[in-house]
Amino acid sequence: MLEISDLVTAYGPVKALDGVSMTVPAGKITAVLGANGAGKTSLLRTVSGLVRSRSGQVRLEGRDITRAPVEEMVRLGMAHVPEGRGVIAELTVEENLRLGGLFRKDKDAVAQIEHTYELFPALGERRKRAAHTLSGGERQQLVVGRALLARPKVLLLDEPSLGLAPMVVNQIFGLVRDLVDRTGLAVLLVEQNAKSALSIADTGIVLSLGKVVATDDAKVLAADEQLRHAYLGF
Repeated sequence: MLEISDLVTAYGPVKALDGVSMTVPAGKITAVLGANGAGKTSLLRTVSGLVRSRSGQVRLEGRDITRAPVEEMVRLGMAHVPEGRGVIAELTVEENLRLGGLFRKDKDAVAQIEHTYELFPALGERRKRAAHTLSGGERQQLVVGRALLARPKVLLLDEPSLGLAPMVVNQIFGLVRDLVDRTGLAVLLVEQNAKSALSIADTGIVLSLGKVVATDDAKVLAADEQLRHAYLGF
């Protein structure tokens, strides 16, 4: 479980997060929604330690990780997949996956890679191909699969649908939902495509100008016409 309490993050005089609190339970998808500039990406960057908060607390399974180094967060079970599908284009699919296990000290990385191919069969079929030959959807699968090599307890996903065709978006979101149901992983999903995100999420949280303006069951939020028009754009 990930717990975020009264998080404040600022860039100079501008507050990106203003007292944000939420809980991300194991085995659930928590979708963070809102317009551009709402603070969604800043939330993930702060939680994963890429940006330091001014105040507030982040706890992973009860342990305070607010000021922990990024590498320690990874070892404790945090994995962050930023937007942009950042793969190393010249390396093969398998070489990219191996990078995800660099922090692990056990010797079963090979077995974990094979398990990743079971989760994402398209990657297994292309394991020896250079990453630059993959489609956008396959690259998204690769960055998620690489993050899973660290055996995270919490997965932070930033805009996984960005730039993908609607059919591919549905496929990616379906894979994420299936992954959570299989593994009990806690997922904090930041997404501009609110309708698709709420279709797979358990809980939805709406940010506006760095503040939480709504938190509810995903289906309830999706059915709230006033909220959809005001903040979600569908």
